[in-house]
Amino acid sequence: MANYHLTVKPVSRAAGRSATAASAYRSATLVYDRTTGQSFDYTRKRGVEHAEIVLSSAAAKRDINWARDRQALWNAAEIAENRSNSRVAREYEVALPHELNKAQRQALAREFAQGIADRYGCAVDFAVHAPHRKGDQRNYHAHLLTTTRTIEPGGLGEKTTIEWSDTNRRRAGLEPAAQEIEHVRALWERTANERLKALGIEARIDRRSLEAQGIEREPTTHLGPTVSAIERRGERSEVVQRIAEQTKAQNQERTVEHARLERESRQIESAILDLSGNLHAALLERDRQRSATKATTPAVGKSVTELQREGREAWLARRAAEKEREAAAPGPEKTPAPAKSREADRPLSPQELRRQGIEQWKAYREQGLKPPKPEKPQEKEQDRSRDRDGPEYER
Repeated sequence: MANYHLTVKPVSRAAGRSATAASAYRSATLVYDRTTGQSFDYTRKRGVEHAEIVLSSAAAKRDINWARDRQALWNAAEIAENRSNSRVAREYEVALPHELNKAQRQALAREFAQGIADRYGCAVDFAVHAPHRKGDQRNYHAHLLTTTRTIEPGGLGEKTTIEWSDTNRRRAGLEPAAQEIEHVRALWERTANERLKALGIEARIDRRSLEAQGIEREPTTHLGPTVSAIERRGERSEVVQRIAEQTKAQNQERTVEHARLERESRQIESAILDLSGNLHAALLERDRQRSATKATTPAVGKSVTELQREGREAWLARRAAEKEREAAAPGPEKTPAPAKSREADRPLSPQELRRQGIEQWKAYREQGLKPPKPEKPQEKEQDRSRDRDGPEYER
Protein backbone atom coordinates (compact mmCIF):
# COMPACT_ATOMS: atom_id res chain seq x y z
CA MET A 1 0.00 0.00 0.00
CA ALA A 2 1.52 3.31 -1.11
CA ASN A 3 1.22 6.40 1.06
CA TYR A 4 -1.76 8.69 0.46
CA HIS A 5 -1.09 12.36 1.12
CA LEU A 6 -2.98 15.39 -0.20
CA THR A 7 -3.23 18.78 1.46
CA VAL A 8 -4.97 21.94 0.29
CA LYS A 9 -3.61 25.34 1.31
CA PRO A 10 -4.80 28.85 0.39
CA VAL A 11 -2.31 31.47 -0.76
CA SER A 12 -3.75 34.56 0.89
CA ARG A 13 -2.54 38.12 1.33
CA ALA A 14 -3.90 38.03 4.88
CA ALA A 15 -1.06 35.58 5.71
CA GLY A 16 1.52 37.77 3.98
CA ARG A 17 1.85 35.49 0.94
CA SER A 18 1.79 36.23 -2.77
CA ALA A 19 1.18 34.10 -5.84
CA THR A 20 4.33 35.40 -7.54
CA ALA A 21 6.60 34.36 -4.65
CA ALA A 22 4.90 30.99 -4.27
CA SER A 23 5.25 30.14 -7.96
CA ALA A 24 8.92 31.23 -8.06
CA TYR A 25 9.82 29.12 -5.03
CA ARG A 26 8.03 25.94 -6.18
CA SER A 27 9.34 26.11 -9.72
CA ALA A 28 12.83 27.33 -8.72
CA THR A 29 12.62 30.25 -11.20
CA LEU A 30 12.75 34.05 -11.22
CA VAL A 31 9.40 35.90 -11.11
CA TYR A 32 9.07 39.69 -11.03
CA ASP A 33 6.05 41.10 -9.18
CA ARG A 34 4.77 44.24 -10.95
CA THR A 35 2.44 45.22 -8.09
CA THR A 36 5.26 45.49 -5.52
CA GLY A 37 8.33 45.83 -7.71
CA GLN A 38 9.97 42.82 -6.06
CA SER A 39 11.88 40.07 -7.82
CA PHE A 40 11.63 36.55 -6.38
CA ASP A 41 14.70 34.62 -7.49
CA TYR A 42 14.91 30.95 -6.55
CA THR A 43 16.93 29.76 -9.48
CA ARG A 44 19.59 28.35 -7.12
CA LYS A 45 17.08 26.17 -5.32
CA ARG A 46 17.80 22.45 -5.74
CA GLY A 47 15.48 19.45 -5.74
CA VAL A 48 12.97 20.56 -8.41
CA GLU A 49 12.79 17.77 -10.99
CA HIS A 50 10.24 19.38 -13.29
CA ALA A 51 7.95 22.43 -13.48
CA GLU A 52 5.17 23.08 -16.00
CA ILE A 53 1.93 25.07 -16.49
CA VAL A 54 -1.19 23.16 -17.56
CA LEU A 55 -4.35 24.78 -18.95
CA SER A 56 -7.80 23.29 -19.33
CA SER A 57 -8.76 21.44 -22.50
CA ALA A 58 -11.27 24.20 -23.27
CA ALA A 59 -8.53 26.87 -23.05
CA ALA A 60 -6.25 24.80 -25.30
CA LYS A 61 -9.00 24.56 -27.92
CA ARG A 62 -9.40 28.33 -27.80
CA ASP A 63 -5.62 28.68 -28.32
CA ILE A 64 -5.04 30.64 -25.11
CA ASN A 65 -1.27 30.78 -24.66
CA TRP A 66 -0.59 33.92 -22.62
CA ALA A 67 -1.22 31.94 -19.36
CA ARG A 68 1.66 29.57 -20.11
CA ASP A 69 4.05 32.41 -19.18
CA ARG A 70 4.61 32.00 -15.44
CA GLN A 71 5.39 35.65 -14.75
CA ALA A 72 2.44 36.91 -16.81
CA LEU A 73 0.06 34.40 -15.23
CA TRP A 74 0.78 35.14 -11.59
CA ASN A 75 1.04 38.89 -12.05
CA ALA A 76 -2.44 38.71 -13.57
CA ALA A 77 -3.58 36.79 -10.50
CA GLU A 78 -2.21 39.51 -8.20
CA ILE A 79 -3.70 42.36 -10.24
CA ALA A 80 -7.15 40.71 -10.42
CA GLU A 81 -7.59 40.91 -6.64
CA ASN A 82 -7.93 44.30 -4.96
CA ARG A 83 -8.51 43.39 -1.32
CA SER A 84 -5.85 43.16 1.34
CA ASN A 85 -7.06 39.71 2.45
CA SER A 86 -7.75 38.25 -0.99
CA ARG A 87 -6.94 34.68 -1.86
CA VAL A 88 -4.71 34.91 -4.92
CA ALA A 89 -3.99 31.20 -5.45
CA ARG A 90 -4.71 27.72 -4.13
CA GLU A 91 -2.08 25.05 -3.58
CA TYR A 92 -2.43 21.26 -3.62
CA GLU A 93 0.42 19.11 -2.32
CA VAL A 94 0.48 15.38 -3.07
CA ALA A 95 2.87 12.54 -2.25
CA LEU A 96 3.99 10.72 -5.39
CA PRO A 97 4.37 6.91 -5.17
CA HIS A 98 8.05 6.12 -4.73
CA GLU A 99 7.61 3.05 -6.96
CA LEU A 100 7.55 5.37 -10.02
CA ASN A 101 10.62 6.59 -11.88
CA LYS A 102 11.28 10.22 -12.81
CA ALA A 103 9.35 10.22 -16.10
CA GLN A 104 6.41 8.35 -14.55
CA ARG A 105 6.24 10.81 -11.66
CA GLN A 106 6.10 13.76 -14.05
CA ALA A 107 3.38 12.08 -16.14
CA LEU A 108 1.27 11.37 -13.05
CA ALA A 109 1.59 14.94 -11.75
CA ARG A 110 0.70 16.31 -15.20
CA GLU A 111 -2.38 14.09 -15.45
CA PHE A 112 -3.63 15.20 -12.02
CA ALA A 113 -2.99 18.86 -12.91
CA GLN A 114 -4.97 18.38 -16.12
CA GLY A 115 -7.88 16.93 -14.16
CA ILE A 116 -8.01 19.96 -11.84
CA ALA A 117 -7.70 22.42 -14.76
CA ASP A 118 -10.56 20.72 -16.64
CA ARG A 119 -12.77 20.61 -13.54
CA TYR A 120 -12.45 24.31 -12.67
CA GLY A 121 -11.25 25.97 -15.89
CA CYS A 122 -8.18 27.37 -14.16
CA ALA A 123 -4.44 27.28 -14.81
CA VAL A 124 -2.27 24.83 -12.83
CA ASP A 125 1.43 25.49 -12.27
CA PHE A 126 2.83 22.18 -10.97
CA ALA A 127 6.35 21.24 -9.85
CA VAL A 128 7.78 17.83 -8.93
CA HIS A 129 10.18 17.90 -5.98
CA ALA A 130 12.71 15.24 -5.03
CA PRO A 131 13.30 14.20 -1.39
CA HIS A 132 15.73 16.21 0.69
CA ARG A 133 19.16 14.68 0.68
CA LYS A 134 19.02 14.18 4.46
CA GLY A 135 15.39 13.08 4.60
CA ASP A 136 13.39 10.04 3.57
CA GLN A 137 14.46 9.18 0.03
CA ARG A 138 10.97 7.96 -0.81
CA ASN A 139 9.46 11.41 -0.24
CA TYR A 140 8.81 12.44 -3.85
CA HIS A 141 6.01 14.98 -3.98
CA ALA A 142 4.40 17.57 -6.22
CA HIS A 143 3.11 21.11 -5.62
CA LEU A 144 0.20 22.28 -7.77
CA LEU A 145 -0.47 26.02 -7.68
CA THR A 146 -3.85 26.93 -9.21
CA THR A 147 -5.44 30.26 -10.07
CA THR A 148 -8.62 31.20 -8.24
CA ARG A 149 -10.16 32.53 -11.50
CA THR A 150 -10.89 31.00 -14.87
CA ILE A 151 -8.59 31.52 -17.85
CA GLU A 152 -9.95 33.77 -20.63
CA PRO A 153 -8.31 35.01 -23.86
CA GLY A 154 -7.82 38.53 -22.45
CA GLY A 155 -6.87 37.60 -18.91
CA LEU A 156 -8.46 36.03 -15.85
CA GLY A 157 -12.23 35.71 -15.66
CA GLU A 158 -14.66 34.94 -12.86
CA LYS A 159 -13.88 33.05 -9.67
CA THR A 160 -13.76 29.29 -10.04
CA THR A 161 -16.60 27.35 -8.40
CA ILE A 162 -14.39 25.94 -5.66
CA GLU A 163 -13.76 29.50 -4.48
CA TRP A 164 -17.46 30.33 -4.17
CA SER A 165 -19.05 30.69 -0.76
CA ASP A 166 -21.41 27.97 0.38
CA THR A 167 -24.33 30.39 -0.05
CA ASN A 168 -23.54 31.01 -3.71
CA ARG A 169 -22.86 27.34 -4.29
CA ARG A 170 -26.22 26.43 -2.76
CA ARG A 171 -27.99 28.93 -5.00
CA ALA A 172 -26.29 27.34 -8.01
CA GLY A 173 -27.34 23.87 -6.89
CA LEU A 174 -23.79 22.85 -5.91
CA GLU A 175 -22.55 20.98 -2.86
CA PRO A 176 -20.69 22.76 -0.02
CA ALA A 177 -17.04 23.64 -0.62
CA ALA A 178 -15.91 21.00 1.89
CA GLN A 179 -17.49 18.33 -0.29
CA GLU A 180 -15.67 19.82 -3.28
CA ILE A 181 -12.35 19.16 -1.55
CA GLU A 182 -13.42 15.55 -1.10
CA HIS A 183 -13.98 15.32 -4.87
CA VAL A 184 -10.41 16.50 -5.44
CA ARG A 185 -9.10 13.93 -2.97
CA ALA A 186 -11.02 11.22 -4.80
CA LEU A 187 -9.67 12.51 -8.13
CA TRP A 188 -6.08 12.12 -6.90
CA GLU A 189 -6.75 8.59 -5.59
CA ARG A 190 -8.35 7.52 -8.85
CA THR A 191 -5.67 9.13 -11.05
CA ALA A 192 -2.76 7.63 -9.12
CA ASN A 193 -4.24 4.14 -8.88
CA GLU A 194 -5.12 4.05 -12.57
CA ARG A 195 -1.56 5.07 -13.43
CA LEU A 196 -0.09 2.42 -11.09
CA LYS A 197 -2.35 -0.24 -12.55
CA ALA A 198 -1.45 0.72 -16.12
CA LEU A 199 2.24 0.38 -15.24
CA GLY A 200 1.72 -3.05 -13.68
CA ILE A 201 2.56 -1.87 -10.16
CA GLU A 202 0.63 -3.58 -7.37
CA ALA A 203 0.87 -0.66 -4.94
CA ARG A 204 -2.28 1.44 -4.42
CA ILE A 205 -3.19 4.54 -2.42
CA ASP A 206 -6.33 4.86 -0.29
CA ARG A 207 -7.74 8.17 0.92
CA ARG A 208 -9.70 6.50 3.74
CA SER A 209 -8.48 6.57 7.32
CA LEU A 210 -6.44 3.69 8.73
CA GLU A 211 -9.41 2.65 10.88
CA ALA A 212 -11.72 2.55 7.84
CA GLN A 213 -9.14 0.45 6.00
CA GLY A 214 -8.94 -2.01 8.91
CA ILE A 215 -5.27 -1.24 9.57
CA GLU A 216 -4.27 -1.35 13.23
CA ARG A 217 -1.63 1.33 13.17
CA GLU A 218 -1.50 4.80 14.62
CA PRO A 219 -1.40 7.58 11.99
CA THR A 220 1.85 9.50 11.82
CA THR A 221 2.14 13.25 12.37
CA HIS A 222 3.17 15.47 9.46
CA LEU A 223 5.92 17.79 10.71
CA GLY A 224 6.03 20.16 7.75
CA PRO A 225 9.04 21.58 5.91
CA THR A 226 10.09 24.05 8.61
CA VAL A 227 10.18 21.56 11.48
CA SER A 228 11.78 18.93 9.25
CA ALA A 229 14.56 21.38 8.34
CA ILE A 230 15.19 22.09 12.03
CA GLU A 231 15.45 18.38 12.74
CA ARG A 232 17.83 17.83 9.84
CA ARG A 233 20.14 20.49 11.24
CA GLY A 234 20.23 18.60 14.52
CA GLU A 235 18.57 21.41 16.45
CA ARG A 236 15.93 20.97 19.15
CA SER A 237 12.35 21.59 18.05
CA GLU A 238 9.59 22.31 20.58
CA VAL A 239 7.03 20.94 18.10
CA VAL A 240 8.79 17.59 17.90
CA GLN A 241 9.22 17.51 21.68
CA ARG A 242 5.51 18.21 22.20
CA ILE A 243 4.52 15.53 19.69
CA ALA A 244 6.81 13.01 21.40
CA GLU A 245 5.27 13.79 24.82
CA GLN A 246 1.75 13.49 23.45
CA THR A 247 2.61 10.19 21.79
CA LYS A 248 4.09 8.85 25.02
CA ALA A 249 1.01 9.85 27.02
CA GLN A 250 -1.29 8.26 24.46
CA ASN A 251 0.72 5.04 24.54
CA GLN A 252 0.50 4.92 28.33
CA GLU A 253 -3.26 5.46 28.23
CA ARG A 254 -3.66 2.69 25.67
CA THR A 255 -1.54 0.35 27.83
CA VAL A 256 -3.67 1.02 30.91
CA GLU A 257 -6.89 0.58 28.94
CA HIS A 258 -5.64 -2.64 27.40
CA ALA A 259 -4.78 -4.03 30.85
CA ARG A 260 -8.22 -3.09 32.17
CA LEU A 261 -9.96 -4.81 29.26
CA GLU A 262 -7.87 -7.94 29.81
CA ARG A 263 -8.84 -8.05 33.51
CA GLU A 264 -12.52 -7.63 32.68
CA SER A 265 -12.25 -10.35 30.04
CA ARG A 266 -10.73 -12.78 32.54
CA GLN A 267 -13.44 -11.99 35.11
CA ILE A 268 -16.18 -12.59 32.56
CA GLU A 269 -14.62 -15.88 31.49
CA SER A 270 -14.37 -16.99 35.13
CA ALA A 271 -18.01 -16.08 35.76
CA ILE A 272 -19.10 -17.99 32.66
CA LEU A 273 -17.20 -21.07 33.83
CA ASP A 274 -18.77 -20.85 37.30
CA LEU A 275 -22.24 -20.53 35.85
CA SER A 276 -21.66 -23.42 33.46
CA GLY A 277 -20.41 -25.71 36.25
CA ASN A 278 -23.28 -24.92 38.61
CA LEU A 279 -26.04 -24.74 36.03
CA HIS A 280 -27.66 -28.01 37.06
CA ALA A 281 -27.53 -27.10 40.74
CA ALA A 282 -28.94 -23.65 39.98
CA LEU A 283 -31.90 -25.20 38.11
CA LEU A 284 -32.65 -27.56 41.00
CA GLU A 285 -32.52 -24.69 43.48
CA ARG A 286 -34.87 -22.66 41.30
CA ASP A 287 -37.42 -25.51 41.19
CA ARG A 288 -37.17 -25.98 44.96
CA GLN A 289 -37.81 -22.28 45.60
CA ARG A 290 -40.78 -22.31 43.27
CA SER A 291 -42.27 -25.31 45.07
CA ALA A 292 -41.76 -23.68 48.46
CA THR A 293 -43.29 -20.43 47.28
CA LYS A 294 -46.29 -22.26 45.85
CA ALA A 295 -46.82 -24.20 49.09
CA THR A 296 -46.70 -21.08 51.29
CA THR A 297 -48.83 -18.89 49.04
CA PRO A 298 -52.27 -18.44 50.60
CA ALA A 299 -55.32 -19.39 48.60
CA VAL A 300 -57.02 -16.62 46.72
CA GLY A 301 -59.91 -15.17 48.75
CA LYS A 302 -63.45 -14.59 47.69
CA SER A 303 -64.17 -12.32 44.78
CA VAL A 304 -65.66 -8.86 45.21
CA THR A 305 -68.94 -10.07 43.68
CA GLU A 306 -69.19 -12.83 46.24
CA LEU A 307 -68.41 -10.45 49.08
CA GLN A 308 -71.04 -8.03 47.83
CA ARG A 309 -73.65 -10.79 47.51
CA GLU A 310 -72.97 -12.06 51.02
CA GLY A 311 -73.17 -8.59 52.46
CA ARG A 312 -76.41 -7.86 50.65
CA GLU A 313 -77.96 -11.16 51.78
CA ALA A 314 -76.97 -10.47 55.37
CA TRP A 315 -78.48 -7.00 55.14
CA LEU A 316 -81.76 -8.33 53.67
CA ALA A 317 -81.91 -10.93 56.40
CA ARG A 318 -81.47 -8.21 58.94
CA ARG A 319 -84.27 -6.19 57.34
CA ALA A 320 -86.59 -9.15 57.39
CA ALA A 321 -85.82 -9.78 61.08
CA GLU A 322 -86.52 -6.14 61.93
CA LYS A 323 -89.85 -6.27 60.11
CA GLU A 324 -90.87 -9.37 62.02
CA ARG A 325 -90.02 -7.72 65.30
CA GLU A 326 -91.93 -4.60 64.38
CA ALA A 327 -95.00 -6.68 63.41
CA ALA A 328 -94.88 -8.66 66.63
CA ALA A 329 -94.10 -5.72 68.85
CA PRO A 330 -96.95 -4.78 71.37
CA GLY A 331 -98.57 -1.39 71.46
CA PRO A 332 -97.42 1.54 73.54
CA GLU A 333 -98.72 -0.11 76.70
CA LYS A 334 -96.76 -3.29 76.11
CA THR A 335 -93.36 -3.65 77.59
CA PRO A 336 -90.51 -4.32 75.22
CA ALA A 337 -89.25 -7.84 74.96
CA PRO A 338 -86.23 -8.56 77.07
CA ALA A 339 -82.88 -8.44 75.27
CA LYS A 340 -81.07 -11.64 74.56
CA SER A 341 -78.48 -12.52 77.05
CA ARG A 342 -75.95 -13.76 74.53
CA GLU A 343 -74.13 -10.98 72.58
CA ALA A 344 -73.07 -13.40 69.85
CA ASP A 345 -76.72 -14.17 68.97
CA ARG A 346 -77.57 -10.48 68.55
CA PRO A 347 -78.30 -9.62 64.85
CA LEU A 348 -75.90 -7.11 63.28
CA SER A 349 -77.09 -3.61 62.58
CA PRO A 350 -77.05 -2.23 59.00
CA GLN A 351 -73.98 -0.12 59.85
CA GLU A 352 -72.14 -3.18 61.16
CA LEU A 353 -73.10 -5.21 58.13
CA ARG A 354 -71.90 -2.41 55.88
CA ARG A 355 -68.58 -2.15 57.78
CA GLN A 356 -68.15 -5.94 57.59
CA GLY A 357 -68.73 -5.93 53.83
CA ILE A 358 -66.18 -3.11 53.35
CA GLU A 359 -63.56 -4.96 55.41
CA GLN A 360 -64.09 -8.13 53.39
CA TRP A 361 -63.75 -6.15 50.17
CA LYS A 362 -60.52 -4.47 51.36
CA ALA A 363 -59.06 -7.86 52.28
CA TYR A 364 -59.70 -8.99 48.73
CA ARG A 365 -58.29 -5.75 47.30
CA GLU A 366 -54.97 -6.24 49.13
CA GLN A 367 -54.42 -9.41 47.12
CA GLY A 368 -53.82 -7.25 44.01
CA LEU A 369 -56.89 -8.32 42.03
CA LYS A 370 -59.03 -5.80 40.20
CA PRO A 371 -62.56 -6.00 41.58
CA PRO A 372 -65.40 -6.20 39.03
CA LYS A 373 -68.37 -3.88 39.22
CA PRO A 374 -70.98 -4.95 41.77
CA GLU A 375 -74.05 -6.66 40.47
CA LYS A 376 -77.22 -4.60 40.51
CA PRO A 377 -80.08 -6.02 42.52
CA GLN A 378 -82.73 -7.64 40.41
CA GLU A 379 -85.62 -6.05 42.30
CA LYS A 380 -85.93 -2.92 44.40
CA GLU A 381 -87.45 -2.70 47.82
CA GLN A 382 -90.33 -0.23 47.68
CA ASP A 383 -89.92 0.89 51.24
CA ARG A 384 -86.10 1.31 51.05
CA SER A 385 -85.11 4.59 52.71
CA ARG A 386 -82.17 6.84 51.88
CA ASP A 387 -80.17 5.66 54.90
CA ARG A 388 -80.75 1.97 54.12
CA ASP A 389 -79.34 1.55 50.62
CA GLY A 390 -77.24 -1.44 51.57
CA PRO A 391 -73.44 -1.66 51.82
CA GLU A 392 -71.33 0.73 49.74
CA TYR A 393 -67.92 -0.15 48.38
CA GLU A 394 -64.99 1.99 47.51
CA ARG A 395 -64.29 1.98 43.78
